[in-house]
Amino acid sequence: MSVASADVAEYATWLGDDSLILAQRLGELISRAPELEEDVALGNIALDLLGHARSLLQYAGTATAQNEDDLAYWRTEPDFRSAHLMEQPNGDFAHVIARQLVSAHYLYELYARLQASADLTLAAIAAKAVKEVNYHRDHAAQWTLRLALGTDESRRRMVAALSDVWPYVDELFRDEPFIDRLDGIAARPSTLRTAFDAAIEPVLAEADLAVPRGFTAAGGGRRGVHSEHLAFVLAEMQVLTRAHPGAKW
Repeated sequence: MSVASADVAEYATWLGDDSLILAQRLGELISRAPELEEDVALGNIALDLLGHARSLLQYAGTATAQNEDDLAYWRTEPDFRSAHLMEQPNGDFAHVIARQLVSAHYLYELYARLQASADLTLAAIAAKAVKEVNYHRDHAAQWTLRLALGTDESRRRMVAALSDVWPYVDELFRDEPFIDRLDGIAARPSTLRTAFDAAIEPVLAEADLAVPRGFTAAGGGRRGVHSEHLAFVLAEMQVLTRAHPGAKW
């Protein structure tokens, strides 16, 4: 694996942290999904995302001679770069699916574009990840239809969940200044929005769901300014390593 520059490492950390935190959230659902098959499906999606996170954070760590475990377990909250969407609590199953619908559609467009990156390591990670995220996207879309077109109660919950999740969409497509230094390497976030909308809007239309309108969350995760939820995710994720540093089993 080549050594990442400081800017490429920062970008890889963005992507790795998104996948790491979302994987952790989905991992919380093991044994709590509404049916056994979904327990397995969400667990497998979490493992896919964890694999993406490991590859990206391993690459990011080459810039500072750290490995993926160092970056996952020994950074503090301001050092993480995850978007606020990924940090949101699971809530009910409709909220899980709404978050998955948005995140999987975003990640698909991201990795589809990154396959053409001039950075060969990022391109290789993206080529593998896009195939897995395509399944995540289909899984979320099918559940969105089932919930939105199911019972009155399932529809009510899906409408509420989409409304709660949508304010965090905008942050995913905001450009940070250092992206200007990664021309040809990074997928500029703002350029992904049109393809994202074109892919997700037909799913919402088929589910008879309107694109929510209202406030937009301030965001700030890319700059280390996080929602109140991330600290709790990190406390659970990091507690064993920090309590027993260097332990092996």
